[in-house]
Amino acid sequence: MDRAIDAAQRSIQLNDKSADAHSLFADLDGRRISLGNAMFAGPKFGPKVKEENVKAMALDDKNPQVSASLGRQYLMTPKMFGGDLTKAIESFEKSVAPDTRQDETYVWPARAYKKQGDKAKARDAIQHALTLTPDSSGVQDAANALN
Repeated sequence: MDRAIDAAQRSIQLNDKSADAHSLFADLDGRRISLGNAMFAGPKFGPKVKEENVKAMALDDKNPQVSASLGRQYLMTPKMFGGDLTKAIESFEKSVAPDTRQDETYVWPARAYKKQGDKAKARDAIQHALTLTPDSSGVQDAANALN
């Protein structure tokens, strides 16, 4: 994880105008929260996630990776700290439209739909992901989590 974060930071140093680099860095900081003790990691890295996603959106608000990262931010952040399920779903839907070739583009909306209680939409999203990569253990795990 540390090497990935170092690489993302270096990428931003090389090109501060890269929405993808800022988005990746936001995702990695978000991952640090989920891998650590959220009570301590959330306050430390949560604002950084938001800051990097704001930068990424300012650079390229039509980039599907940026929209997906913003969706993950809204989905994974507790409501009291700015999490918003509706905004998460809107961001994920924006990320799906331009790029339907990546299974991850459907796995994250499926998680959001499940959290919202919309099992039909969650199943549809997972079905799309399974169509793209039927042998993916990550997609199969996400599908099993819906049951």
